[in-house]
This record gives sequence, C-alpha cells and structure tokens, in this order.
Amino acid sequence: MSDDAKAAKELVETLKDGERGFADAAEKLRDSDHPEWATTLQRLSEQRAGFHREIVAMGHEYGDDVDESGSAAAALHRGWIALKDAVTGDSPDSVLGAAVTGEDHAVQEYEKALEQDLSAGFREVVSRQHADVVAARDEVKALQTAG
Repeated sequence: MSDDAKAAKELVETLKDGERGFADAAEKLRDSDHPEWATTLQRLSEQRAGFHREIVAMGHEYGDDVDESGSAAAALHRGWIALKDAVTGDSPDSVLGAAVTGEDHAVQEYEKALEQDLSAGFREVVSRQHADVVAARDEVKALQTAG
C-alpha cells in the first residue's frame, strides 16, 4: 500500500470522526445559551464532510479504496472519542473543550501524514486541508475563551 493510501485511510477516519463530533456538538449546543456556537460547529462538520469526500475521490483516481474502516487500535486513539461523554453533559464549555481535544488530534494526524512520502498532488491537498484544520481548531479555541 502506498504512503498516500495509508495516510488517506487515517485521515478519512479522522475526518469522519470530526464530522460526527462537530455535528453532535452542534446539536447539543443548538438550544444552549450559545446557539451561534452550534452554527460554527455545524459549518465545521460540513467542512470535514467535504474534506473526506475530496480524499476519497483522490483515492479512487489512484485505484485505492481509502474509505474503509480503520483498525480497532486506531479507533482507540481518535481524539473525538472524548466528545461522546461531553455531549451527554449540560455544559457548553465541556462540549467546546472536547471539540478542541478532537481538533488537536486532527492536527496531529495531518502533521503525521505530512511527514510521509506523499505524491505531490496528495501532499498539496493534505497541506491545504491541514491549514484549514489548524484554523478550525483555533476558531473553536477562540469560542472557548470568548465564552
């Protein structure tokens, strides 16, 4: 399996987790004192869905199926797992804290991918998405400190 395919599989799993995590967090915050946070998190969920589709489409161009589930070990390390517990609580701050944790993990996954020997085209996509993921993490952190 190429480095592109390996990195893509990990990123797809991270993006799926982020998409679900942001959507769950947005739902939780919709009726809170901060409905504007829900709007931001829903937008970020949709961003992750778009990133996921883009990477899967690139994989298909190369003949790789990168949209299959990752390993059980990888599932244990995903940063968005913490969100599940926070979403069942009542604190908007805890939901944002879990989102920041998930985003820190996503940034790490992108940085790991960029350390690999990626093809030029895939590296360009991963670099662009990495910048957007870092910006999203910073945006969620800013909500957290403004709240």
